[in-house]
Amino acid sequence: MNWTEALFHVKKPIISMLHLQPLPGDPLYKEGSSMRRVIELARADLRAIQDGGVDGIIFSNEFSLPYQRHMNFVTPAAMARVIGELMAEIRVPYGVDCISDGLATIELAAAVDASFARGTFSGVYAGDGGFYNNELSELLRRKSALRLDELKLLYFLNPESDTNLDTRSLTAIARSLVFKASPDALCISGSAAGKGVENELLAQVKESVPETVVFANTGCNKDTITDKLKICDGAVVATTFKVDGKLFNPVDPERVKAFMEPVYTFRETLK
Repeated sequence: MNWTEALFHVKKPIISMLHLQPLPGDPLYKEGSSMRRVIELARADLRAIQDGGVDGIIFSNEFSLPYQRHMNFVTPAAMARVIGELMAEIRVPYGVDCISDGLATIELAAAVDASFARGTFSGVYAGDGGFYNNELSELLRRKSALRLDELKLLYFLNPESDTNLDTRSLTAIARSLVFKASPDALCISGSAAGKGVENELLAQVKESVPETVVFANTGCNKDTITDKLKICDGAVVATTFKVDGKLFNPVDPERVKAFMEPVYTFRETLK
């Protein structure tokens, strides 16, 4: 049994993103916005996600566009407030992702008792936000200092929309990362949020690090999820759960339920 089965109590877990609305300080947090409204919309998405039957949730500041590499204190503070307000209603294991700031992600996880965290914890990348270098050694030492021994870290192996300046193959990077950092899981992404991951790439990474959990990180839908789960150990899902499958829309519980039906059917074959 790997750690995902122990935490989620199922094989091949489906983890849903819970995208928070723009937060104070974000360019999209316009005049008239309020934290009360952010919490209200997050509560509605939480209910839709859980009623749809997912196995876990990641709270993220998805709409803090453009993302900060070293985010202002107000962002994780606002995220902690939202999670704290919703804590009594959360029925599944949950994690956090302060997008593009691994250190903030780990510190937020400590503040809200998250079971896992997803982030760009390693590597050197260039993209619309410029150049960023992730200090993996610093991040893991901070995790240790905070006594987060049980916190599971889900590493982006290829963050969407950014270019890795490491010229090695993705499989070589995966093997090196497993040796140096023992990641709890690797997340394999498409080119952008909602864009699918090629099955061949998933298979190559999983074959290169067979003892490490590998998640399909973007683009899964109800028609493709069975094929993905035949290769990898679970999936992180978001866009397909939204009304009309559009990123900025709220979660549609019926789309969540429709997605989970083939997942349940596939799990029956694993018994």
